[in-house]
Parts: sequence; structure tokens; C-alpha cells
Amino acid sequence: MIAFLCGLVIQVDLGSCVIDVNGVGYLVAASTRTLAALPNPPEKARILIETVVREDAILLYGFMESAEREWFRLLTSVQGVGAKVALGILSTLSPGELVAALMTSDKASLTRAPGVGGRLAERILTELRDKAGKMPGGGGGITIPAMATPAGSIEADALMALAGLGFRRAEAAPVVRKVMDAHGAAATLDLVIRDSLKDLAR
Repeated sequence: MIAFLCGLVIQVDLGSCVIDVNGVGYLVAASTRTLAALPNPPEKARILIETVVREDAILLYGFMESAEREWFRLLTSVQGVGAKVALGILSTLSPGELVAALMTSDKASLTRAPGVGGRLAERILTELRDKAGKMPGGGGGITIPAMATPAGSIEADALMALAGLGFRRAEAAPVVRKVMDAHGAAATLDLVIRDSLKDLAR
């Protein structure tokens, strides 16, 4: 199996690129995020590869970061999520945004991706939510209490939850405070965590 390719970027198209390795051109499908990170042709690049073998073809999928490749593998483990849909999701959402969407059951964010309807988004949420915290862009997972809590406790609990997802207190604290101020008395722990994650994942 091919772990990575290191060669000249010959061509970058919508959804794919061609990498020349010692005179052999490899057609590699990739997310818009990975394609945007490639240098201009004919510069040299190193791209991580996931190989998918079918009866009629051997397909290569490329990633600039290992985190994106790990998410590709996890997404394609869900029934109904093929390689094309997985790349569409990764083109729409970063690993951090994926964690945020899964941990907060944000179906709307998932349905922004091409090929993902409401039913498939529900399946992705159901199957992957418990795994999201252990994936790149996540931490050890969080538990969001359902009960109402005082504002001071909401802020502290939100910071603790974000720390569990790998965010440093120094970067999370001002975001949480901004979200708290924006929602005022209507702020709930679930709302603060969800909006803070969206901000931090940008």
C-alpha cells in the first residue's frame, strides 16, 4: 500500500491533482482543503495517501495532514459515506469543526457538505459522536449536563469541557466570555459550548 507520495505537482483540478513521482503521474483525489494547501505547479510536494482497491480500479486519496486522513477513514466507516462524500465533508468542515458538530449534534453543519442529507447526517452523528473526542481536533470527550446552572458555573463548566477537547484556557476563556455576553441571561451550558466550539474551530 502507498503511505505517501513525494514528487512534483503537475496539475491541480477541482477535486483532484496529479503528482509526478520519477516520471509516473499519479491521479490523486483530495479535499478542497488539501488542494488549496498544495504548492503551485511544478513545485515539489509530499502528500499522504489512502489507497482504496476496487474490482475495477485502484484509487488514491490524498491529504496534507494525517488528521484529515484519520477522519477520512472514520467517516468512510459509516454506512452510506463513500470516499466522495467523505471528501465533501472534509472540504466543508475542518477536523475541529467536525468535532464541534459531532459533540453538539449539529446536523445543520453536516448537511452543508455535498451529498449529506438529513438522514445520513443523523447516522453520522449517531455512529461517530462517541468517537469524536478521541479524534484529531478533539480531546478525551465531554459530558454536557442537562440541568440548568448559574452563569458563573456555566462559564467554568464550559471552560472545563473545552479543555477536555484540547483547547488551552488562554484561547478558550475570551471566546467563552464573548459568547456568554452575547446570550446574556439566555445562556445555557450547551449553547455556550456549541457556539464557543464554532468560534474556536475557525
